[in-house]
Amino acid sequence: MFKIITFPLGPLETNVYLLLNETTKEAVIIDPGMNPDRIFKPLEGYKVVAILLTHAHFDHIGGLKQVRERYNCPVYIHSLEADWLTSAEWNGSLRWPQVTRPMSFEPAEHLLEDSQELTLMGYTFYVLHTPGHSPGSVSFLYKDHLFSGDVLFRTSVGRTDLPGGNQRELMRSIHKKVLTLGDAVNVYPGHGPVTTVGFEKQYNPFI
Repeated sequence: MFKIITFPLGPLETNVYLLLNETTKEAVIIDPGMNPDRIFKPLEGYKVVAILLTHAHFDHIGGLKQVRERYNCPVYIHSLEADWLTSAEWNGSLRWPQVTRPMSFEPAEHLLEDSQELTLMGYTFYVLHTPGHSPGSVSFLYKDHLFSGDVLFRTSVGRTDLPGGNQRELMRSIHKKVLTLGDAVNVYPGHGPVTTVGFEKQYNPFI
């Protein structure tokens, strides 16, 4: 099993996840948010093989340029949000001038689709398309570990009032894609603490 290190980054305290294979000294970064300097020290001695994006809202991609240039590694995003990386309007940074400057990035090297398998640093991750918070939101599953972005939080769910959000789709994603995985699955959300599918079934008032 890889090691998981979490840092909340930026003014919205967006979780970035560092997945470290301590044997091969390879790493994967999930959602490099704003002000990513904190993640560089624990990555010393590791080769970063991929940046995985759960979606392209500005708080989840704010550190993308800095991280990408430092590690010269490919970026993965769902095809429905491929253009969001290059558009400050779509990634939301243009709408929040009190939080950030407008953001625009180079296109991703790889576009994701539902049920795709990714083999990275010796592990196979399954891509689950979980739209609702945004059209191209995805969750990454490895065995009983799910990195869910802003789909499901501890006792809460992702907001759907942003462009491309859809409450019905979000609930469908949660019930059909997440809650069916099994109660023991650990959920690593885009904000806040880790939870489990079983805990959310019992205590989440939104589902």
